[in-house]
Amino acid sequence: TSNMRADIMEKIVSLSDGERIPELQQYLSSLTDDQLTTVVTNSALKGKDIGAMVKSIFKGNHVPLSLSHEGASRRLLLYQHCIPLCESGDLQTEVASDIIGLLMLETHNLPGPSLAQLASLFVDAIKLGKMGSGKSLELFPTVLTALAATEALSYGKGELSGEEYKKQLINSLCSSRWDPQCVIHLTTMFRDVPLAPEELQFLVEKVLRMFLKLDLQEIPPLVYQLLLLAAKGCKKQVLEGIISYFKEQDLRQKEEQKDGETMDVEVQSIPQDQLRHVEGTAILHIVFAVRLDQELGREFLKSVKGCQGELCPFSIALLLSVARIQRYEEQLFDFLKGTITKGFKDEHLQQGSKFLQDLLPQRCSLAQMILDTVKNSVFGWDHVTQGLVQLGFILMDAFGPKAGPFGKTATEGANATAKTPTQQACRLGGHILLEGFKMHEPIRGEILEQVLNRLVTKTASPVTHFIDLLSDIVVSAPMILLESSSKVTETFDHLSYLPLATVQGLLKAVQPLLKVSMSMKDALILVLRKAMFSSQLDGRKSAVTGFLLLLKNFRVLGSMASSQASQAISSSQVQVDVHSRYNSAANEAFCLEILSSLRRCLGQQADVRLMLYEGFHDVLRRNSQLASSIMQTLLSQVRRYYEPEQDLLPPVKLELCIGAQGDQVFLQEPLAHLLSCTVHCLLWYQGMRRSARPNAGGSDNDDDDEEEGGFQDELQSILESITRRMIKCELEDFELDKSAEFSLSSVGVKNSIYAVLVMGVYEVLIEYNFTKANYSKSLFEELLELFSRYNKLSEILKEKSGKGKSSKSPRSLLSMGFVSTLLTALFRDSAQSREEALLVLRSSGDFLRYAVNVALQKITQLEETGHTDGPDGQNTDKTFHHLCDITSVLMWRYTNIPCAVEDAGKKEKRCSVSLLCLEGLLRIFSTGQQRYPARVAQLLSEGSDHGPGNASVTEKIAFYIRQFQRALFTQLSGGEEDFSSKEAQILVNILSVLSRQLEPSSQQFVQMITWTVKICKETSFEDIAFSKGLLSLLFSLHVLYKSPVSLLWELCQDIHSQLGDIDQDLEVEKQSHFAIVNMKTASPTTLLVLSQVGKVLDEVDWLITKKKGQLVPDRLSSGDATQAAGQQDPVEKALTLQLGTLLTALNELVQTALPSGVCTNTLLGELSRTYTILTTLVKYPQVCVCPLKSLIPLYFQVKLSGSHLTPQCYSFITYVQAKLLRETKAIPNLIYSIEQYEKYLITLSKKSKVNLMQYMKLSTSRDFRINAATLEAALQEHDNSQQEPEQSQEPKKKRKKQ
Repeated sequence: TSNMRADIMEKIVSLSDGERIPELQQYLSSLTDDQLTTVVTNSALKGKDIGAMVKSIFKGNHVPLSLSHEGASRRLLLYQHCIPLCESGDLQTEVASDIIGLLMLETHNLPGPSLAQLASLFVDAIKLGKMGSGKSLELFPTVLTALAATEALSYGKGELSGEEYKKQLINSLCSSRWDPQCVIHLTTMFRDVPLAPEELQFLVEKVLRMFLKLDLQEIPPLVYQLLLLAAKGCKKQVLEGIISYFKEQDLRQKEEQKDGETMDVEVQSIPQDQLRHVEGTAILHIVFAVRLDQELGREFLKSVKGCQGELCPFSIALLLSVARIQRYEEQLFDFLKGTITKGFKDEHLQQGSKFLQDLLPQRCSLAQMILDTVKNSVFGWDHVTQGLVQLGFILMDAFGPKAGPFGKTATEGANATAKTPTQQACRLGGHILLEGFKMHEPIRGEILEQVLNRLVTKTASPVTHFIDLLSDIVVSAPMILLESSSKVTETFDHLSYLPLATVQGLLKAVQPLLKVSMSMKDALILVLRKAMFSSQLDGRKSAVTGFLLLLKNFRVLGSMASSQASQAISSSQVQVDVHSRYNSAANEAFCLEILSSLRRCLGQQADVRLMLYEGFHDVLRRNSQLASSIMQTLLSQVRRYYEPEQDLLPPVKLELCIGAQGDQVFLQEPLAHLLSCTVHCLLWYQGMRRSARPNAGGSDNDDDDEEEGGFQDELQSILESITRRMIKCELEDFELDKSAEFSLSSVGVKNSIYAVLVMGVYEVLIEYNFTKANYSKSLFEELLELFSRYNKLSEILKEKSGKGKSSKSPRSLLSMGFVSTLLTALFRDSAQSREEALLVLRSSGDFLRYAVNVALQKITQLEETGHTDGPDGQNTDKTFHHLCDITSVLMWRYTNIPCAVEDAGKKEKRCSVSLLCLEGLLRIFSTGQQRYPARVAQLLSEGSDHGPGNASVTEKIAFYIRQFQRALFTQLSGGEEDFSSKEAQILVNILSVLSRQLEPSSQQFVQMITWTVKICKETSFEDIAFSKGLLSLLFSLHVLYKSPVSLLWELCQDIHSQLGDIDQDLEVEKQSHFAIVNMKTASPTTLLVLSQVGKVLDEVDWLITKKKGQLVPDRLSSGDATQAAGQQDPVEKALTLQLGTLLTALNELVQTALPSGVCTNTLLGELSRTYTILTTLVKYPQVCVCPLKSLIPLYFQVKLSGSHLTPQCYSFITYVQAKLLRETKAIPNLIYSIEQYEKYLITLSKKSKVNLMQYMKLSTSRDFRINAATLEAALQEHDNSQQEPEQSQEPKKKRKKQ
């Protein structure tokens, strides 16, 4: 009964307290086991005096070990009873802790067998999953430690030392099944157990396997405990285990998401947000551990660097978080930067070679993973986002566009695609920042600030990539940007000190914000007004740029909606229209005020005026209400330079257009541009009035006609008068005749400026009068008069400047739209009514050539900068449509009137129109590919009339390719005297541009390559430039189809048979695979072949490096090795074939009597590289798992190189030395490479016990002059010959085995 229990308890405690030990012992031995355990249980449940009770029982059973077996078993009983009691969960926590604490103190007093029993109790409880709360596990390490210290324990039939016994226990524990609930408790517990390294490894493997059995929530605490456990060792294993677990989970989650989307079922075993939060916490734990434990940090770095780019979104996030620790920051960002570029380079290499694509699978791109990390970091990973921002800017800073020579920058239009690995890396940086900006509130301010800072501070290098990023940010989140508008307005303060290109980009990027933020607009206007009076020319230009932009974008009520008005930002993003309608009166006042500011600029430098003339037309189109104001401004400017006296010639006052300072003469008024701007604005204005007329009934708008008609009539009569008088003018009227000088003296410079102005005026008049002529024959005759004046002047300029520098005609003032109209009229217009008038223009060959030449100039400008001069030049869509029209015309003209027909009657030296058209087409196709990669199909389909209508892109391209193939075939089927090399080269270039658009797997591509091979085999023209072009085309196609080594071998045989052998007495058997290789073209072909050999060696080198990288981790798993021994690895097999064929090809070239110079030097260089790669291969089996299987392919290489190539190399060296007068470094380099190779072969022969040297004649005799460069080689030689004697005996013993 309970009273009785209480009595027993009181008695035990009082005896113990009174230190009456013998009585206590006696009393305790009088109690049965049951009585004792019940008393303990009761007192524990009540939580009263349990500590005293347990202490007393220990006291009473504490006799010298030799005497009492009973005392020991009593103590063991106490343990066996208390442990499950503490696990039961019935006790209060502190009570359980007290009991365990007391038991711990007494553990070392237990005898060995008791300890063994106790340990087994724990192991069994764990196996059965009875360690629910894990409370009593704290005792287990103490038991194990005590156990390890005992001398000997009986085990089975014999006995083990305590240490061994502990090992057995741990082994059995780690091999058994663990209840997922107690994994964390066990991991925690093992931290206190002394473990040998192999035990620790066994344990860590077990815990990592258990990850998959746990709930997600339990992972972070387990990671934490594992990291603490890693303090003992196995750090790399722990880190890699954690990373690979999360990598696996991410992949599963991705798969599930995909399946969910395709099957419309929610199959989420891993909820995404939960997974991300768990990952975030795990990352924090790891970073915390790395901060505290430098060794762990070092292991982390090692593991990351050793993973051969096998990163995943989780490990990237982890990297970026660890990078916030200063110690590791630089290393980790350098590593990431390197890995990213290496990834892009590898992709680049693989995309360019079918051989590599077939061998290695395409891996998930690193860029995609980093962007995944950005996405994942939305789930509260603030510790990662900081690193992402840093990474984004590091990439953009390191790989952005660089300043070219003389501070010029390569202009990349906004729509150029990233092609090179560096451009891709920079683009990736931009993507990271843009996505980060969209998703993360906290980092927005910082990203914006850093971008703006760079725009202001990086004035020496181009900042286009930062402007693009800013513009993307504005478009994606205009409202967010308004919150930090102060940062943008701060940047405005620097406008007048920034390079003009930066200002234009910046203003264009923030333009959508100006419509919504009044304060920003006002701040900008203040800055621009100040800039108008800047002492720097660039500052004033910036002001003009800014004002024109504002004029374009603030619509005045009643302005005709032009297709351009709705640009960049849709009203759903920003409610612009509301305030612009509401405020249009204010807008009008504002615009007129700006215009009056701009009028001041008309008195400034030519550059500033030029910007105004370039910009006015665009302003008009967007803001038609400003027409009268702008037209009046232009009219008053034209009046300044117009000669009103109708009888005076010339009709313009040229002397007012130039200024002088000291003996410097410079242009003051770009008169031709002024006229051009006036003409375009007038034509547009008249067009607009016409389209508005039909519905303007009645006479209610007569009055504003009066006011506006005034300038319209006056301008028209001025233009007519100028035209009339310019036709009458002779060159003498401008003081420009045949005798005029165009030197660099002040007179010469003045004459050059006059000439350019006059030519420009003629061009503007040609465009105006063509538009006004409405196909009247007499007006077209006048137009030709204008042209002949223009042409005469142009000829004089060419002649005068042609002596010194290449004559580049000044930029034409015709607009792109007009060029397209004019070409269509000249070449395609078949209307009966217009035929007679057009015949006038068509009969002038010079005029036709001029028209096509201007088109060429415009297309080149478009290709280089992404836009053209003149009205609408910045408007991508319009420009693209003009380009399509021009393509169609040029294509029609070239195919219908071939050059041969056109040239037949003429003996002039000039380029024929058809050839110019062909050149235009080449430019157009490459421009299309660079500037409009997504719209190439549209360009082609609009460019051809009889092409397939609704065909696929590939079919359209194939249609064009057939047209040009036919043309080239016609060229080649004539005799060599009719062959036009220039035309053939352009055709080959066009074919190579077009074939790049074909999908290499398509049948059209295969047809293209078959055709090219056929042409190369059958054409024997001795034209070096053409054969180079054709072979380059062949190579560029071939690498995308299959490896080019066999092709190279055939070409090498051809070259050998054409140029003859280095041993003149030898007759080379005549071989001709490719007729294109003949005496004249053989040496240029050699250079092409060698550059291809270089590329193949690059690929082989890359593969070997990849292979070496894979070998290191594989050495651990020797299981794979035995399985692979039977079959050869596909990569090794491919390497063998590549190198084998290449060695055979080089063997042909080495025997060829090549002309000395570039050819021989390049060949010597490629040979050294080949030997270096062979040397790597010979070292490579030593890394391999089982050397003998790798020797099979090697054997083949060694035999080839030894019996053929090396002896030939030495004869070739002698041949080159005989022909060369000056020493070349290439020779000693080659000899050194050969001998390195032989040295490693000897080492390998000894290691593998296979004699690889039987094919090698070790080079001992040489007849070349010893000099410093070759001395090293000779010494090496000496070392090699020391090893020779033992070598030469080896073959006899080995021969039988083979």
